[in-house]
Amino acid sequence: MQEKSLSEINERIRDGSVRVVTAEEMPELVDELGTQGAVREVDVVTTGTFGAMCSSGLFLNTGHSDPPIKISKAWLNNVEAYGGVAAVDLFLGATQPSEDRGDEYGGAHVMEDLVSGRDVELRAQGVVTDCYPRSELETTLRLDDFNQAIMVNPRNAYQRYAAAANSTERTLHTYMGTLLPRYGNVSYSGAGALSPIPNDPDFEYIGVGTRIFLCGGQGQIIGPGTQHLPQNGFATLMVKGDLKEMSSEFLRGATFQDYGPSLYVGLGVPIPVLNERIAEKTAVRDREIVTEIVDYGVPRRARPTVRRVNYEELYSGVVDIDGAEVKTSALSSRHVARKVASALGDSIRRGEFLLSEAVEPLSGVGRNNPVRQTKEFLLVGDVMSSEVVTVREEINIKEAARMIVGGTFDHLPVVSADEKLIGMVTAWDISKAVASDKTSHISEMMTRKVFIASPDEPLELAARKLHHHKISALPVVDKDHRVIGMLTSDHLSRLYGRRRRSK
Repeated sequence: MQEKSLSEINERIRDGSVRVVTAEEMPELVDELGTQGAVREVDVVTTGTFGAMCSSGLFLNTGHSDPPIKISKAWLNNVEAYGGVAAVDLFLGATQPSEDRGDEYGGAHVMEDLVSGRDVELRAQGVVTDCYPRSELETTLRLDDFNQAIMVNPRNAYQRYAAAANSTERTLHTYMGTLLPRYGNVSYSGAGALSPIPNDPDFEYIGVGTRIFLCGGQGQIIGPGTQHLPQNGFATLMVKGDLKEMSSEFLRGATFQDYGPSLYVGLGVPIPVLNERIAEKTAVRDREIVTEIVDYGVPRRARPTVRRVNYEELYSGVVDIDGAEVKTSALSSRHVARKVASALGDSIRRGEFLLSEAVEPLSGVGRNNPVRQTKEFLLVGDVMSSEVVTVREEINIKEAARMIVGGTFDHLPVVSADEKLIGMVTAWDISKAVASDKTSHISEMMTRKVFIASPDEPLELAARKLHHHKISALPVVDKDHRVIGMLTSDHLSRLYGRRRRSK
């Protein structure tokens, strides 16, 4: 088997004779030269990814003020940073929202501002002690004013991402972007064959201590990432780097509508072509990386799989779901991922980036178990009323009024001939119609845009819908959109009333 050592490759980096290609170029080279020829002709394969990494944060050391302060609470541009580390050490989370600008601005944007050379306002409160007599501090800082600014990503460089779709009748706003109703679109992330881990899925090179490209600077892998699950093809990396070496070209703050802030991170790992096994693995193609489209319309941890799909299909812009063509769109940027791989390659060719031996291999088995829940967590199906009366749109208003007067309900779900929900009529709608002396069919005055719930939906989420949309009831529907119950504000009031009395 054709082989070479890491020290040989590093020597070529030093003397300027190193041969570097990107992960997108490698498959054709292996087809042309074979794995033996590829080992002879290629030293390093560069990878790259650029996507939203909510699991990101920044450790900052402000230095001691005079008089000194023991910071208990701190805000950077009105974004709260955790002050419980040490006297002047802070931790800023990427997804922490601003206290005055909400989701529009957050920790990720503070990081981008610092990298871009902008001023950041620090406001801090202290716990007064004999050695830390100061109680408050306000100042303006730039990145160079901090002693240290170390970015840590507990979870980065996913091996693959599950794509997202939405089977419900309403638009959903998620960390996978905006998902249109009735499978109106598919949103996905990841750089496919450019991504680091698919090029070394068995961690033959990637490990603890591996030097990486991180947002324009050099960083290190410090361990397997949180939710690391390589046995299922969902490996992740925990990485860190110095913010002072980074560039805003590869680090950007972002906001996802009705979800909140996140941080776009550019990361690349150089893969040395040490042997034919690695040469073969770095020849991976988009069509060989398979993931699932999952239904985010089911608000549970285990979401159903709509279908399996590969990255070549996702990048094509259209996938098939139940015989219909559905448009796909990427949350991550393959364009910037290519720039990451290219910038990493340029740095290696200039002799500025040497490859490092891992000090410890990454585990091939991980854990991603659900949280152990020891307190009651109610679902809509636990509280809803199953005694619900539905009507057809052909009935007249007086008939609907008699049904409400003679019943114990204030809402009438309107269903089609095949029993699927198509609208809603309330006692208020009917009162207005009767007061106006209207006797026409309810189809002329029913609400057609109906907010709904599913029986396995968390009750808390349904309660937020009632509050946000200022409505008093939600029809509960099954997967076929047939009405199986009703959840009302009265149900919630009685439930929370019982809970208060039992305390």
